[in-house]
Amino acid sequence: MLRICLIVVIAAGLGAGALSFFQVKQKMELAMQERNDEKSAKEKEMAAHTKTKANLAKTQKELKSTQEELATTRNDLKSATAKVADLEKNNQNLTTQLEKTKTERDVAQQTLEQWRILGVTPDQVRGLQANLAATEAKAKTFASENKILNGKIVDLNNELAKYEDPAKIVHLPPGLTGHIVAVDPKYDFVVLDIGKDKGLLERGELLVNRSGRLVGKLKISDVTDHRAIANVLPGWKQSEVMEGDQVLSYQ
Repeated sequence: MLRICLIVVIAAGLGAGALSFFQVKQKMELAMQERNDEKSAKEKEMAAHTKTKANLAKTQKELKSTQEELATTRNDLKSATAKVADLEKNNQNLTTQLEKTKTERDVAQQTLEQWRILGVTPDQVRGLQANLAATEAKAKTFASENKILNGKIVDLNNELAKYEDPAKIVHLPPGLTGHIVAVDPKYDFVVLDIGKDKGLLERGELLVNRSGRLVGKLKISDVTDHRAIANVLPGWKQSEVMEGDQVLSYQ
């Protein structure tokens, strides 16, 4: 009987020990799982932080690049404006000189008959005429350069507005008209037969007309001297634009 009791006590002790070991094991496994979860969360947080820092660095770099482009545009505009002022001054001087030369030519022509009677050769008159022709050629050259630089100033002001006020309306010359010569229906853009030579500017807007009916509105995305590319504004589409449709300014 004593042996049986002893065996029962030992068995009970072993069972209690096994139960305690099992409970400790469960707690250890739970603690390890919590530690692993915490470690994983920290690693994800570190990765997100690293990505945020990289995005911030990229944004700062892009901002710096934009600021540099803006500064360059301002400098180009300032330089072009100064050059136009010089050209206008030179053109005014040449105009004055041209008027003076014309007056001298008129006087020479009036006295040419007197010189002939007196037997004087007209070499002086020929010299004045040659000088007049040269002065007129210079005046035309400066006027042409002045026109080109004025166009460049308009382009630079429009480029500057993209950075300073992207929502600013770009005004196009009144009465400007042209036609659509090509259409890409997949990407909703068209090619126009007018460009900078007609006063067209990037970001300007044109109406599309077909037989007196409004078809839609375009926004210029790229301009060359004689051609332009424009996007069709979705909110203004009344029907599909087509080759041959007329475009016109409305400001």
